[in-house]
Amino acid sequence: MFEKSGYVYIITNKNNTVLYTGVTSELVQRIFQHKSKMIKGFSEKYNVTKLVYYEAFTNIFDAISREKQIKAGSRRKKIELIQKINPGWDDLYETICQ
Repeated sequence: MFEKSGYVYIITNKNNTVLYTGVTSELVQRIFQHKSKMIKGFSEKYNVTKLVYYEAFTNIFDAISREKQIKAGSRRKKIELIQKINPGWDDLYETICQ
């Protein structure tokens, strides 16, 4: 049986004031969709297009579980996650495209 890998990610707006947590099996494609405003809804409305955090998983079910865990946490916990791996809140999109 083939297991699909997965990613959980956090994107923000240019001022780092809005956080969106999502899950996908295709990280590069999904972030491109956010940046291109192809995904209607929250990310388009609040202009969250900057990838500031992500985690990779060997299967999508673990990624979904982690997404739920992150979403259940406070804003402060999300900020702490981001600052551990990305203290400058840089856009990580270019690093995943290579």
